[in-house]
Amino acid sequence: MKKIMLLTASHLAVLLAGFVLGIYLLPILTAPVTPSAAQVQAVAGQSDFKGSFRRDLAGSDLLHWGEGEVSVGRHAIALMGKIAPGPDYKLYLVPEFVENEAQFLQLKSRSQRVGDIKTFENFIVTVPDGVDVAQYTTVLVWCETFSEFISAAKYR
Repeated sequence: MKKIMLLTASHLAVLLAGFVLGIYLLPILTAPVTPSAAQVQAVAGQSDFKGSFRRDLAGSDLLHWGEGEVSVGRHAIALMGKIAPGPDYKLYLVPEFVENEAQFLQLKSRSQRVGDIKTFENFIVTVPDGVDVAQYTTVLVWCETFSEFISAAKYR
């Protein structure tokens, strides 16, 4: 009986580890081609604002972080840098700087979802028509599935 319980526990542990690893690796394996430095620099050259993702934000940790320079323009937002891999990342414009989940959730209804982030080294996200980036101060990466703060950068 003890052997059956140990085998069951070990198999469940391996199954759980595989599931967690799958959630982490699947977005990496299915990610589209990363924008080149030249593509990101072209967007940055047309941007009105700049900010930086930093790893030392209160809501960032070993699995949820971003680093690099963010360029915010009327037509596109680009990152020259990296963000931690994960599923279902969304880019938001936020009316004031936040650095953790609780702060963002208080402002989420006043924030503007810009689009999906599918790459984890450099990204370019098109700003939808009718969105005025000058009405916001901060760009934020959010994992919608798990309600996890990834990173934020104040650009204004």
